Amino acid sequence: MSKINDKTEIFENYSIPRAVATLALPTMLSMIVVVIYNMVDTFFVAKIGDPNQIAAVSLAHPAFMLFMAAGNIFGIGGSSYLSRSLGEKKIDRVKHISSFCVWSAVVIGVLMGILYLVFLNPILKLCGASAATLPYARTYLSIVAWGAPATVLSFVFGNICRAEGAAKESMFGQMFGSVINIILDPIFILIFGWGVAGAAIATVIANILSDVYYIVYIVHSHRSQLTLNPKKFAINDGILGNILAIGLPASFTNLLMSASQMVSNNYLASYGDIPVAAMGIAGKAGMFVILGMIGLAGGVVSLIGYNYGAKNFDRMRAVTRFSMLCNVCIGTVFGLVFFVAAKFIIGIFINDPEVITHGVPMLRAMMLSAPFVGCLFVINNCFQAWGKASPAMILSVCRQGLVFLPVLIVANAMFGLNGIIYAQPIADVASVILAFVMYIVLRNKVIAGNKA
Repeated sequence: MSKINDKTEIFENYSIPRAVATLALPTMLSMIVVVIYNMVDTFFVAKIGDPNQIAAVSLAHPAFMLFMAAGNIFGIGGSSYLSRSLGEKKIDRVKHISSFCVWSAVVIGVLMGILYLVFLNPILKLCGASAATLPYARTYLSIVAWGAPATVLSFVFGNICRAEGAAKESMFGQMFGSVINIILDPIFILIFGWGVAGAAIATVIANILSDVYYIVYIVHSHRSQLTLNPKKFAINDGILGNILAIGLPASFTNLLMSASQMVSNNYLASYGDIPVAAMGIAGKAGMFVILGMIGLAGGVVSLIGYNYGAKNFDRMRAVTRFSMLCNVCIGTVFGLVFFVAAKFIIGIFINDPEVITHGVPMLRAMMLSAPFVGCLFVINNCFQAWGKASPAMILSVCRQGLVFLPVLIVANAMFGLNGIIYAQPIADVASVILAFVMYIVLRNKVIAGNKA
């Protein structure tokens, strides 16, 4: 059976739990591995025993997230249009989409790397670097900037492979790079004594090797509908417009997350470098729960998009409901575990009593919204799968911008450090409520409009 028929069977005929599990579990596993390797970065840097180096990695993270934002323009935007095109059986368009996404990512990655190297100090000062953390943050980000094309491209490859139903291949590509990073981190950071430079070098090498895996898969697999052939590069047939319509809102999420983290780091830095280091550790630990739910939502977007394109709305709604239920269960169970074991989890990273004292309430606050925020990720991905850019943009802007930033500013002014700690769960509550209202209204309009 051909690849396209295999995937059609998953999209159309598998039971809902089986289809979700087939597509989402590999994505969730890959996300969890990505979190683990991000945690390992922080873990081994923390073993140096210098909070300033931990803070430096945390401060450089918002700048690194801009690479993710660039990758998501073509990764999420491309995967949404690609899955809908598969549902419409327009295979030639799929090849044009994949070529466009890959080569656009390469160009954007090169340009971003150059900009980072030229404006390195201003970028890091904007991120909240102090005199004590700037040298370490500069070392880390300058190395990562050289690997910008590989980093941006890795986000694109993972998404477009997943969009054609190759969830396992997408997972293996991400896991391969993550495992390489996990292996290299202790060697470069501790054995070679390179510190934050070692963490950055390991990250760049991991992304390059991850890209090599995807390239080999696409070029040599006879089952893949994707192509890297630059001759297939095209922006007509709605390719540019459809990709940007979904990719830009998706990317805007990362941009706002980056901006929010910059603002948060600047506020935290006003209380000293220890809170910055503590929030860095708590954030990495908390992302284990959050990215698992994001992984499930990302895994089912191709399933939702396919059934939307095929006008199978009953199955589309059933997938959405089941995915939300799964994320509620995941968020509740893991959120509770992380809340109770917060001191133990922070202590795994570092043995500094002051960092642990600050980190425990930070991690517990992050877990307050875990039981329900996963529904927001599913709904946002529904909007992306339907090709509805504006609603996706609104949700992204609310959670990380229109709600979070004002809450952060007001809470810091009124409650100081505690206000910063609880700003995100407050923003999550408001955003989830809005998401459900938007979903109910838009879902009925989408179905009615397509049946007319």
